[in-house]
Amino acid sequence: MKKIQNLVEEEEATIDMTPMLDVVFIMLIFFIVTASFVKESGIDVNRPEAATAVKKDRANILVAISANNEIWINKRRVDVRAVQANIERLKAENPQGSVVIQADEEATTKMLIKVMDASRAAGVFDVSIAAQE
Repeated sequence: MKKIQNLVEEEEATIDMTPMLDVVFIMLIFFIVTASFVKESGIDVNRPEAATAVKKDRANILVAISANNEIWINKRRVDVRAVQANIERLKAENPQGSVVIQADEEATTKMLIKVMDASRAAGVFDVSIAAQE
């Protein structure tokens, strides 16, 4: 009889962790789904100032051109001949995406035009150039 009483006391003393774990996993899924993911081009660029600059919220494909005409996409340095292929790949991931070119104020216009042409050749016609307000 004493053994049965000890077993009953041990069962009552345990806490069922399953509901708490369910709540934790549901909260984790909620935070993952609602988090906004910020994409970066990979380098800091000194953008030129513009009086008519407008903030663009839905820029999905960021291309940066450094002061020495290096092209960066998704934190990787990209050759000018591979820009079109990279933009095509990113456009396939998000067909509604637009391209924002963050060109340094010391970058050449020739490189900016090459990136714009590659963007349009990749099928993205919504191309913007980033500037400071």
